[in-house]
Amino acid sequence: MKKTIALLTLLTMAATTAAPVCAEEAIPGLEDGVLTVAMECAYAPYNWAQPDDSNGAVPIKDSMLYANGYDVMTAKAICEANGWELEILQLDWDSLIPAVQSGVCDAVIAGQSMTAERMETVDFAGPYLYATIVCLAKADSPFAEAKGISDLSGGSCTSQSGTIWYDSCLPQIPDAEVGMPAESAPAMLMAVESGTVDFVCTDMPTAQGALIAYPDLVLLDFAGTDDDFEVSDEDINIGISVAKGNTALVDAINSYLSDKTADDFNALMQEAIKIQPLSEE
Repeated sequence: MKKTIALLTLLTMAATTAAPVCAEEAIPGLEDGVLTVAMECAYAPYNWAQPDDSNGAVPIKDSMLYANGYDVMTAKAICEANGWELEILQLDWDSLIPAVQSGVCDAVIAGQSMTAERMETVDFAGPYLYATIVCLAKADSPFAEAKGISDLSGGSCTSQSGTIWYDSCLPQIPDAEVGMPAESAPAMLMAVESGTVDFVCTDMPTAQGALIAYPDLVLLDFAGTDDDFEVSDEDINIGISVAKGNTALVDAINSYLSDKTADDFNALMQEAIKIQPLSEE
């Protein structure tokens, strides 16, 4: 009888020990223990490509380059918390949602707003950042002293394609001359730096990073005024997209993010800004 009880005890302990492994294996796409994350690798300080593994950069799949930035730092922390390996896949912005839908990647961590439109096709974990909408103009521009979006009236502008900056924010500026959207964040920044447009609309981290690369730009932040962009939580909540219905992966990611605060996110973003390419520090 004592031997039977001892055997049952051992079996119970073994089953309890194995439970986390079974839970991990139940996550679709992670049977191999590898989280494949897609991003542009061209959207500093969220993500960028660099030639070596300095500052903790991660190899980009099928490339000689390495990825780094806030998104990579976040992905590494999530993987460490869940016992996964991390694989980074570089894709164009417009290819990110289709990639997670088709299973090319497990998740997209790329500075995506958690909009209702996107939620029709993917599920989101997060937020993993709360963004503030701002503008950038040249320091010698007539719009450099703007105190609100009304002061940008009549100016030429653009932003990145497929973002709430272009689709929702720029149309709020009275009589703005909205040009064609830029294909990428670097292209957007080059448009204002080269004088192609008077100003661009983006989020605070992107703008802060841009000021390091282009010190002749000025940041226009209208937060706290009555003349600011009108945005909803879905516009400024930045999340991690996964395949529709993959609640196990959403839960696993959120288990890491759940106790993080806006201050935690902002502190990590500042680390990314300090090490981004062209930083003078």
